[in-house]
Amino acid sequence: MMKKGFKFLALSLALVLVFVALVGCGTQNSQNEQQGQQQEEKSPTSEEITLVYAEVNPIDSIVGKTAVAFKEKVEELSNGKIKIDIQAGGVLGAENDVLDTMLGGGGTIDMSRISAFSLTSYGGEKSMLLSIPYTFVNRDHFWNFAASDLAEEFLLEPHVNGSGVRGLFYGEEGFRHFFTKKPISGLQDLKGMKLRVSNDPIMTGMVEGLGAIPTVVSFGELYSALQTGVVDGAEQPIVNYKANSFHEVAPYLILDGHTLGAIQVIITDEAWNKLTEEQQNILMEAGKYASEYNRQISEETENKVLEELKAEGVTVIEVDDITPWQEACKDVISSATANYKDLYQQILDMK
Repeated sequence: MMKKGFKFLALSLALVLVFVALVGCGTQNSQNEQQGQQQEEKSPTSEEITLVYAEVNPIDSIVGKTAVAFKEKVEELSNGKIKIDIQAGGVLGAENDVLDTMLGGGGTIDMSRISAFSLTSYGGEKSMLLSIPYTFVNRDHFWNFAASDLAEEFLLEPHVNGSGVRGLFYGEEGFRHFFTKKPISGLQDLKGMKLRVSNDPIMTGMVEGLGAIPTVVSFGELYSALQTGVVDGAEQPIVNYKANSFHEVAPYLILDGHTLGAIQVIITDEAWNKLTEEQQNILMEAGKYASEYNRQISEETENKVLEELKAEGVTVIEVDDITPWQEACKDVISSATANYKDLYQQILDMK
């Protein structure tokens, strides 16, 4: 009887151990499944995705057409799995508003085309050098920079500094020129004029150096500010000048070409990290395509628009000698490049 009792006890104990092992295995499997689900949730997606792209200018501007070229190439390369939703005409706000939204998180704006100098206050201090007056002597000089290792360094600077955005590619929208409500014939006529500036210290310093009064006005309010006399003039690339109808209220355009309108297309780190490596590569490849497209259309479009402006009655003033303009800006050039002398010289030497 005792032997039977021991056998029964041993069998019972064995069954208990098997039960515990099975429960433990089930718990472990459940935990593994939960961990797998969590990893899957955190991993980049390969499903269809839409990226919202902000553009302050109209779709028919150089930068608007560049956005369309980028969109079409992305959607082609991804077989429609990545869609680019272009919100043009400033409907999502001015550049600073867009940047604030992107850096604030939440994912309402994923991408944007911005002026390179707009990143100065957002961890992109080196990009400031691209907006120094009279840096680029011609378009080829800029594109030599855009193809250099420095360009890549500048694009990634905000990301490296933890700002939450990174640059994808460069473009340009033509040299920037002043335009006014009142007739002008040269540099001397700008003295005392209220000229619109963005909230940018280099632009402010440049306008002060030219003897004018810098007046901060948001881009979306510039037309009415010109119309009502809040400002006497402003500056923009030629195509943007016409695309935004500024020539209707400020029909005097002086071709001083103080800066080349260098642009960057940026994406938030939040949006970038949601993409698979394949999708990221698609965006990079489409960026190279859009950058080259931008280079092809920029000068051609600018020359065409300039002739259209002349035909519509805009007074276009040529600048035969740029030296006085450069001299007037020497203080802001010196102060803005003081901490980056070697880097700035590298850019100058790329002409």
